[in-house]
Amino acid sequence: MNLFDDTREEHLPLPDADLSLWQRLPLPIRPSALLEELIDQTPWRCDSVTVFGKTHQQPRLSAWYGDPEAHYRYSGIALTPLSWTTTLQQIRSAVETASRHTFNSVLLNYYRDHRDGMGMHADDEPELGPRPVIASLSLGEERALVFQHRYRKELKRVRVSLPPGSLLLMRGDTQRCWKHGIDKLRRPCGPRLNLTFRSIRHHHC
Repeated sequence: MNLFDDTREEHLPLPDADLSLWQRLPLPIRPSALLEELIDQTPWRCDSVTVFGKTHQQPRLSAWYGDPEAHYRYSGIALTPLSWTTTLQQIRSAVETASRHTFNSVLLNYYRDHRDGMGMHADDEPELGPRPVIASLSLGEERALVFQHRYRKELKRVRVSLPPGSLLLMRGDTQRCWKHGIDKLRRPCGPRLNLTFRSIRHHHC
């Protein structure tokens, strides 16, 4: 079987969640070429966040693309979307075909090496709605996404390895019940890109 064309959807048995994983999503360009193109051509930004009165830079770079009205705010950071590129539109089409959902925005996170990561959090901002659907495409170094239940302390952390070209779909009560993050590593590793496709709700006054 050609893994580059592996379209099988695997449901992950996580309590109080709805997770699906495609080990290798059919893409218009090979994952290694996409990784190189996006790293080189994306206008990366390094945002700062304030936690408990202290401001520090996030341990990764990011970029926000989407439809003109897809404004987003998280961790005190207000994001105005950049216009879709041809490559990102092609990726979005592949993600929407596999997931059977539509998305109007994407957050790119660039983990440069083992020293970059993401703290435990839930994508539960009001703009995403009460039960958001989020599709997460991974490129580059294989890293594990760590899940921790927000209320059930008896449940252990769950690690989901995300190889290059894989797609993780989070639906239902996943964000309400679970936090997730990317641990920093002690061993050196190569760069990783993560593209999380979302649907921003529009509020009218």
